[in-house]
Amino acid sequence: MINLILTLSIMCLNLQQNMPKKILFFGDSITELGMKENGYIYLMNDKLSETKKSEKYQLIGSGIGGNKVYDLFFRMEKDVLTKKPDIVVIWIGVNDVWHKSMFGTGTDLNKFESMYTDIIQRLQKTGTKVFCCTPACIGEKTDHSNAQDGDLNEYSKVIRKIAVANNAGLIDFRKTFLEYNLKHNTENRYQGTLTYDGVHLNDTGNQLVSDLMWDTLIGI
Repeated sequence: MINLILTLSIMCLNLQQNMPKKILFFGDSITELGMKENGYIYLMNDKLSETKKSEKYQLIGSGIGGNKVYDLFFRMEKDVLTKKPDIVVIWIGVNDVWHKSMFGTGTDLNKFESMYTDIIQRLQKTGTKVFCCTPACIGEKTDHSNAQDGDLNEYSKVIRKIAVANNAGLIDFRKTFLEYNLKHNTENRYQGTLTYDGVHLNDTGNQLVSDLMWDTLIGI
């Protein structure tokens, strides 16, 4: 009987080890578009095939256009927890900032911090590893003249603080995009370097994000 239990335990362990690791991308339209052809998640899937790692990882997109942090909070059970991911990448914040100035329907910073923290902690209670992403940009100008630069910097500071406080991973797109634009956007354009409209990724932006996500989540 003991031998049977031991054998079954070993079989279950081997089965778990052979299951692909689920990485779920949780966010807004940037994440939603990431699943489409030449999007950053699409590119990562291509690379998984090229490197013969498709059986080791399953990439799941859960992005909905217009989402803010409270949308993620309320759809987390249905769209994330039921899928039992091993890793969740949270990329949110653009609409929380952008919609404040456009429609007056954004998210106050204190509420943003509270709900973001709750999302992380609920995920971690299930044993899920969490990575937090700072919002990249609303406009690519490098002279601090984009209308939402100040707010984006403040929300990014909060995300960095939350990640450290909760022992979560951090992918700092705010910093990465600014550094890239300082080097490559010498004409100080609002769009066209990493985005096609100041927010959503063009081919160069998708490749940059894909490479950074790959290095952080999957590696060589």
